[in-house]
Amino acid sequence: MDLALLRTFVTVHRAGSFTRAAALLGLSQPAVTSQIRSLERQLGRPLFLRRPRGVIATTVGDELAHKIAPHLDALTEITEAGLDEESVTRTLHLAGPPEFAAERALPALAPLIDRGLAVRTAFGSAEELLNGLAAGHHDLAVTTVRPRGGLLTATPLCDEEHVLVAAPRWADRLGGPAGLQDRAPKALDPVPVVEVHESLPLVTRYWSAVFDARPTAPAAVIAADLRAVLACTAAGAGLAVVPRYLAAPALDRGEVVSLLDPPVPPLRTYFLVVRTGTLALPHIARAHEWLLRAATAW
Repeated sequence: MDLALLRTFVTVHRAGSFTRAAALLGLSQPAVTSQIRSLERQLGRPLFLRRPRGVIATTVGDELAHKIAPHLDALTEITEAGLDEESVTRTLHLAGPPEFAAERALPALAPLIDRGLAVRTAFGSAEELLNGLAAGHHDLAVTTVRPRGGLLTATPLCDEEHVLVAAPRWADRLGGPAGLQDRAPKALDPVPVVEVHESLPLVTRYWSAVFDARPTAPAAVIAADLRAVLACTAAGAGLAVVPRYLAAPALDRGEVVSLLDPPVPPLRTYFLVVRTGTLALPHIARAHEWLLRAATAW
């Protein structure tokens, strides 16, 4: 049986869509459809049921995928491992939030550059990153959303603590952290908000976790990069919720202060996501392992 047909079948099974599988394989959708039909004719059984938003495997399709996928992945790994990794430059396409990539992911991967790895980065929302990864535009994605389905595989990377910060003058006006402890969140209502999106995702999550309430203050500044959010906050534009790792230098310098110290600070988990099966590729596997190792110190 043609291994190319089996590889196409496994890709469709994992992607749940002929269109996504075609993008991953670098083929046209009609070519993928033709290969699946050819395989179904050889087996004499249907492998997929068509649905409005993709396909689902039949019982026969699921059984076949579970039997052959590990072997196909192993063949890919053997083929890739046969290359002289030190003499072949490979490019890693990494996607993630801009500030996380700048402050953590890219510095962690820097030692691999000396070993022949080239890195290209892309930024966007969690949905954009996962869609781009599924379509084959990225090799690795760092995201705060765990993907569903079998096409993508997610590994928890690290947790980040969120801290509520403002410039010292705002803290003084509010009576300082000690004075705020018993009066929040009402006392915070007059303070403008600096955020990454109009929906106030970080502030809303913090208010929900710490106060069991929703914020009422308007957004004064919207900036898609948390580094810009922190800079505006330090300049006195209002309050913001930012990761502690990002705020730590400004906190140490006294440019911003933590307004509250909740007993259980809100956390957000980052996931390291790949297309299922691509960790058989050495340059992706090496970067994946390197990031996981670095994250133990984060």
